[in-house]
Amino acid sequence: MHHCAICQASLEVARLTCPSCRVSLEGRFRLPRLARLSADEQRLAERVLLAGGNLKAVAQELGISYPTLRKRLDVLRRTLGELQQSDRDAEDALLKAVENDEIAAEEAARLIEELNGGA
Repeated sequence: MHHCAICQASLEVARLTCPSCRVSLEGRFRLPRLARLSADEQRLAERVLLAGGNLKAVAQELGISYPTLRKRLDVLRRTLGELQQSDRDAEDALLKAVENDEIAAEEAARLIEELNGGA
């Protein structure tokens, strides 16, 4: 589930818990771009990667034509591009907030790292 069942807004992770020692961190954690794709988009990306990029094999596995697969991949690429641009815009906003002394540089650096898949 990626969207709220009530208002359809994107869901955010609010708690991370270590299964070993049970320590929990609470806050607002942004999911990596690939995790923000729909379940269908994630499955498609996984199939393409596991097939080593062999689109003909993926199309055959899915029982669809090669052109249909290409269209789905074009949508996936466009979606990832939009997510990437959204993250860049958020990064720019964080840098501007640092310039305006609205946020500490260390906090902005942590948030930017999180935007780029680190944490």
